[in-house]
Amino acid sequence: MTRLLISALLALHLGGAAAAREIGPDALDSLPDVDIVVLGEVHDNPAHHRNQARALRAIAPAAIVFEMLLPDHVAALPEDLSDAEAVESATQWEARGWPDFDMYHPLFTAVPGARIYAGDVPRDEVRRATQEGAAAVFGAEAARFGLSEPYPDAVQAEREQDLLAAHCFALPAEAMAGMVQAQRLRDAALARAALAALRETGGPVAVITGVEHARTDIGVPALIRGAAPGVTVLSIGQVEQVPVGRPPHHLWILTDGVASRGDPCAAFGSTEG
Repeated sequence: MTRLLISALLALHLGGAAAAREIGPDALDSLPDVDIVVLGEVHDNPAHHRNQARALRAIAPAAIVFEMLLPDHVAALPEDLSDAEAVESATQWEARGWPDFDMYHPLFTAVPGARIYAGDVPRDEVRRATQEGAAAVFGAEAARFGLSEPYPDAVQAEREQDLLAAHCFALPAEAMAGMVQAQRLRDAALARAALAALRETGGPVAVITGVEHARTDIGVPALIRGAAPGVTVLSIGQVEQVPVGRPPHHLWILTDGVASRGDPCAAFGSTEG
């Protein structure tokens, strides 16, 4: 896909699935100039991280926001980000349950000098959101990031079903409403961090996050548009199966899955997916 075509897509105010386009990894070398690029991933897929590193080198962002990091982790980062062991230790990567750091380390070094930002939410706040709601936990800017309004019933039902399926139907259905609130809190925290990074560095900004957070309809790009309508955002989603209909990303890449992953439902004592 040419730069001209991608730019034309943005000019049409891409906002959702209706305008999604599939691209190949080569297109990551020539992305349009926008304020914020949200690079979605399946966390344990090495190909997705190779593609993200490729995109980062092309974008040359002034700042990179990581879903995986809290502010304390950013503060503890070594000056030399090429020291993989030191970065992994500073971020408590393995202890916090993220996949093999070897896949992620190239993202820290792809753009020397890029400022690293935290996009994660403390676990106690996530737990509170499941009980009290995302708006109560997020605080003063909840309305700005869309948290004060409930999802339409159809969207809420869809999100609850998606999360139930993602957990292999092994959790109580009545717990899903709280999990939707936790997801909304995470989306808003990433959007807030991306806008802070843009304000403080001048951009461009790249966001490294799960593919669901990169959704243009209800995810980080949508919240950025609502909070700062003048900011330009591009969402790139990566998927392992051909989507039904058009995925909710501006651009999307189809990759192979991870053969060594095994049955993701085994941990839940279920094989229903």
